[in-house]
Amino acid sequence: MAERSTRMNPTQTTTGPAQPLAESPGQWQTPEQPRCPYLVVRDPDMVREVLHRPDVFSPANALVAVTPLAGPALRVLQRVRFALPPVLASNDTDTHAGIRKIVAGFFTPATVAAMEPRIRELAQEAARNAAGQLVRSGQVDLVQTVAAFPPAIVMLELLGLPVRDLADLKRWSLDSMELFWGWPDEARQLELAHSAAEFYVWLRKLVAESMTAPGRNLFKSLAEHGLSTPEICSLGYFLLIAGQETTTQLISTTLFRLLEGSNPVDWKDAASEEGSRSAVRHVLATESSVPTWRRVAAHATNLEGAPIPAGTEILLELSGNHVTRPAETRGSSPRTQEAQHKPPTTYGLVFGSGIHRCLGAKLAELEAAIIVQETAAALSRIQLRDVNPGWIRLLSFQAPRAVTVMDQPLRPH
Repeated sequence: MAERSTRMNPTQTTTGPAQPLAESPGQWQTPEQPRCPYLVVRDPDMVREVLHRPDVFSPANALVAVTPLAGPALRVLQRVRFALPPVLASNDTDTHAGIRKIVAGFFTPATVAAMEPRIRELAQEAARNAAGQLVRSGQVDLVQTVAAFPPAIVMLELLGLPVRDLADLKRWSLDSMELFWGWPDEARQLELAHSAAEFYVWLRKLVAESMTAPGRNLFKSLAEHGLSTPEICSLGYFLLIAGQETTTQLISTTLFRLLEGSNPVDWKDAASEEGSRSAVRHVLATESSVPTWRRVAAHATNLEGAPIPAGTEILLELSGNHVTRPAETRGSSPRTQEAQHKPPTTYGLVFGSGIHRCLGAKLAELEAAIIVQETAAALSRIQLRDVNPGWIRLLSFQAPRAVTVMDQPLRPH
């Protein structure tokens, strides 16, 4: 656990949501705000430069817990031999390329394209269930009925893993996101650590079963490549979260913005293939489910001519985000005002760039577009019941917790 404890406790940590910084190297803050521990980079060209210099801007901090874990939470994890050595997203060694090639083999364009009928089948079934619940109770939460489970089923099937314990997987995913990217106090950390430990034990059993399971699956392929069980569990832990929960969140935000009316596509047009794809891409560009990601300066360097000391924690804005966008404040400087109104990072960076770009980008976009399309087609006359839902607001994840809708009353002629 020595390595694990280090990776869960960065030297620079937050005690609350990261405060805004200027998009060029250098920090911005108001007198009332604590200094943010991250150098936030918002300019798309600079974001791309950081992502394309992994030898200088290391991904080693990508999965480090934002809030250091206290003793009680660490002891819960230690009891189940919880360990997450760097394997994929946080791997800055020469082993990364070979491992990534194995995982990429499960996300080829042909494989993703072949999943489209299955995704549509799941989307249509979920939409019918939502419509039925709407008739029975007069309201329905689209997050739980249409956004939550299809991405999890697709991910498990794609990786050759058994589809089971879906409700637990969704709960574990949200809890682990909060544990690693949130700001839980000590009591909440303990609750989340119990959940993470439960997830890890389940995952370790799944890895063991996969070694002798018939057919091809990701865990067996990784073992054949030479990865140890802790390494396979480490990769699986975050892949099973990111591979489905972030897609659920993308779908949730798209549905909410469509119904709220801020998406340039209207609800009727979202029922078409072109409309749903445009709606999803708008959300990806403006407030994707993974709006930021982290890097750390492996050694002293420069970024656009500005010196970056070794060990500098960097937060990259991949799309519009509540954390990195400065809040409207009286008396703010012209530089700050300019940062507030700068257009969001371009769509092209939303899944990252370079050797660590998201392998499931095409799958996530396809799933979101199909599920949005089928939901809009099946529920043509609905409106939001709650226009101000609670939101998941973590350093690198965001989405409405619920998108509750009801029938739209018929307008008199």
